[in-house]
Amino acid sequence: MEIRYAVHPSDAKKYTTTELRENFLIEEVFVKDEIALTYSHVDRIIAGGAMPVNEELILEAGKEIGADYFLERRELGLINIGGKGIVVLDGKEYVLEPRDGLYVGKGTKEVAFKSVDASKPAKFYINSAPAHVAYETVKIEISKASPVHLGDIKNSNKRTIYQYVHPNVCESCQLLMGMTILEPNNMWNTMPCHTHDRRMEVYFYFDMEEDTRVMHFIGEPSETRHLVVGNEQGVISPSWSIHSGVGTSNYTFIWGMVGENQTFTDMDFVEMKDLK
Repeated sequence: MEIRYAVHPSDAKKYTTTELRENFLIEEVFVKDEIALTYSHVDRIIAGGAMPVNEELILEAGKEIGADYFLERRELGLINIGGKGIVVLDGKEYVLEPRDGLYVGKGTKEVAFKSVDASKPAKFYINSAPAHVAYETVKIEISKASPVHLGDIKNSNKRTIYQYVHPNVCESCQLLMGMTILEPNNMWNTMPCHTHDRRMEVYFYFDMEEDTRVMHFIGEPSETRHLVVGNEQGVISPSWSIHSGVGTSNYTFIWGMVGENQTFTDMDFVEMKDLK
């Protein structure tokens, strides 16, 4: 598990490109037959991926968590972006088709991941946050996710937001998680941009061609910076930072949020004239 520490905005604006990438970019999310996780001290979110190919993968607690098992004091959300897979929770199997999600409540002791077909391995993208209540585990097919249609062709941001771990779909302690799919010929994920000082966010970009890139903007509205992001890479966005991006083509991204509240519409919008 890789550790990332919190960054003050006054420091971040002085970072070089290399320092920005070292602190905010998660370059490798999926590794064959491994669970690759990044632990951020920003609200103590854990983000990463499990890619079982030839082996069953077991999610274990390490020293970073300081618990007897991973979900002793945590909750977890995941979305499968690969082939058909199986998640085993305390002996019970959940079969997840591509784009299916799963919310796993606090107190689940055994978490394991398997692929149905090694030639088309599952890719389970994971977000986890500290939890205080053991809510029910819920399987969330994309057909059961709550869709929100936003944007238009004129502004190159026509998209559908699928809310997976969200009060409209299931209960959770603080984790929110969903997936946004941009329509063809649309590249902006959100603009005008916003911050939400009550919650941090992690973006995970995928469904991109080899040469497609997303320019993900971070930083305070008056001190913006950017990260060049490739397919299946993530970005840690502190609560003080904007999180907006534009791609060289359309793409899909998964967003995960943790913090003080679960109010999806609690955003502090930034006027275009104030961006610098």
